[in-house]
Amino acid sequence: MARKLAAGVLVLGLVGGLSAPAQGAATWTPAYNLEGACVTLQAFNGSNSLGYVWKDSVGYGFKSSVSSAEPFRLEATQLGRYLLRDQDGAPPYQSVMNWVWAGADYGVRADWTVTTDGSTHKFVNTSTGQQMGSYLGGLGTGSSTFKLAPATGCAAIPDIATGVSGTPAAGVDASGKLVGWIDAHAHITAGEAFGGALHCGDAYASGGAPVALKGCPSHGTLGWGALLEAILSGTDPINSAEDGWPTFGDWPQYDTLLHEASYFRSVERAWQSGQRVLNVLLVANRVICELTPEHTSCNEMDQIRAQATYLKKMQDYVDARSGGPGKGWFRLAKTPAEVRSIAAQGKLAVTIGVENSELFNCREINGVAQCTKADIDAGLNELESIGVSGLYPVHKFDNAFGGTRFDEGVTGAAINLGNLLSTGHWWQATSCTGPSDNEQPLVSDDFAKLLQLGVGLPAGAVLPVYPSGKICNTRGLTELGTYLIQKMMDRGMIIHLDHMGVKTASAVLDLAQQANYPGVASVHTWSDPALVNRILGLGGFVASYAFSATDDGQDTGTFLDEWRTHRALSNGSKITGYGVGTDVNGLGPQAAPRLNAGSRPLTYPFTATNGTTVTRQVYGSRTFDLNTDGVAQYGLYADWIVDLINQAGSDGPLLRKHLLSGAEAYTVMWERSRA
Repeated sequence: MARKLAAGVLVLGLVGGLSAPAQGAATWTPAYNLEGACVTLQAFNGSNSLGYVWKDSVGYGFKSSVSSAEPFRLEATQLGRYLLRDQDGAPPYQSVMNWVWAGADYGVRADWTVTTDGSTHKFVNTSTGQQMGSYLGGLGTGSSTFKLAPATGCAAIPDIATGVSGTPAAGVDASGKLVGWIDAHAHITAGEAFGGALHCGDAYASGGAPVALKGCPSHGTLGWGALLEAILSGTDPINSAEDGWPTFGDWPQYDTLLHEASYFRSVERAWQSGQRVLNVLLVANRVICELTPEHTSCNEMDQIRAQATYLKKMQDYVDARSGGPGKGWFRLAKTPAEVRSIAAQGKLAVTIGVENSELFNCREINGVAQCTKADIDAGLNELESIGVSGLYPVHKFDNAFGGTRFDEGVTGAAINLGNLLSTGHWWQATSCTGPSDNEQPLVSDDFAKLLQLGVGLPAGAVLPVYPSGKICNTRGLTELGTYLIQKMMDRGMIIHLDHMGVKTASAVLDLAQQANYPGVASVHTWSDPALVNRILGLGGFVASYAFSATDDGQDTGTFLDEWRTHRALSNGSKITGYGVGTDVNGLGPQAAPRLNAGSRPLTYPFTATNGTTVTRQVYGSRTFDLNTDGVAQYGLYADWIVDLINQAGSDGPLLRKHLLSGAEAYTVMWERSRA
């Protein structure tokens, strides 16, 4: 068949008609409006039709009759780029033999950059730069243009539906106040964090769900990823099937910490159900990165830069899947005014923060700072340029700015070891009264369990011994830390106090109080209630970790208990809006099913806080149910919010008011900080 096509093309070339009159050069612009289109492709060399693309046994050729034309589905892979699927679902790809053949899965050679002059289109392979056309009678490398016509019989795009229908209530009220809940602490860029290999899966990918959510061999049975997850979350490193798309038998689960839990269709489900602000924390840790056998740069600022790029491309990707630049529901916001504008359009405002241990590479090694004030100034300038609105001066390790708040258990032992590797010393603690950095967080049994998992101590290291009872980090706010806080206040940036030791956080609150500065926040249950009370007194913002509404049997707190505790503080009456901190993809578990979910289940379908109707979300062949899965992935926060309010009893109306005023309260706090 290819020889017949080639012969026909040769004859056409020899006896071709008169040349067309010279015309002005066409203007070719990116084609943004082809997402989901089902079309036939009619090829032209100049004004001469080569026929309609049809599928033969291996690749594609041309036939004169439209009835023989192959229908193709287009799926956006980025702005102006597409994956094509023939009616069998196979993606046409540019082969090394110059023909375009039918592939099995998405790959870079199946990605096509499409431009249009208004009536015809060009397809150029994004990877190779070769233009699609006629090659020896078949579809391949050439210089053809194509006319697209609507068709039927196209294959479906492998995708995930949100399960949300109906018309949502407005994102702002008549006075311009935001109406909707805020996730003040999420890590949807984790796929690019920690050197890019720790995390399995992505929030989005060219090629869609089959690419973004495929399983990772390194996380399978006894793989290094499975072993590391066992250390972090206690999962079973032996029974790790690692099947992602489309079966999802092994993940996502509420306690799988190293697998993608915020695929963009799940974030879309939460937005469609009433979420209005998503605060994305770019996260990094050099020590964890260096534990992975494969990684990009482990420098923490390089990791932050990579995630900022990832986030911008995610906005572009959502735009591409929504019809073009600016048309997507996922919008980055660099200022409070942009948050309000985005919400007024009914879209999701995405703000940016930073959470890492060696901010601006400001480690301390045995008490000696590894950076200067000039490094801080340059670092703040860079972060502001990419739209960062707030940051964590201190994260998991002590650094040049201050002391950290302690983790506990085997995780605490592992992080304390990381502190040794980062700073040259273990956490240093003393007994204290009042606010503390935990009850005694580390015992020899925890280190023993860590060592049993194969984690070795550095040569010559001697295990630390801590006093019993309440303990506090001896390290407080440093001179460089004071400088950083002052410069953040000068710029109107939000200071996140979570992860600071009590001594450090108290000093930061003293500085904020002296300056009458409201831009302080605790957004995922990592501050002592006494510090939360001071934050509320300053006009700061508070959110609770997204624990289950009531006991889930995981030896954690509950969201309702903590919200009530904060309301009962002396400054609790100053809460006008309250937030949620999911910490999704942040090496922390999500809520397990409530222990009483069987007797008091969330009923499907349900009405979301913004009036939409929500059914169970389906990933491939797996259906998620909050009652049995807990919050296994981000889309279930639509379910969790409604369940939370339902479980609040007589407090339900006030909780609903606080949650739906959360985005507004956060934005007001940010505005006042910048005033």
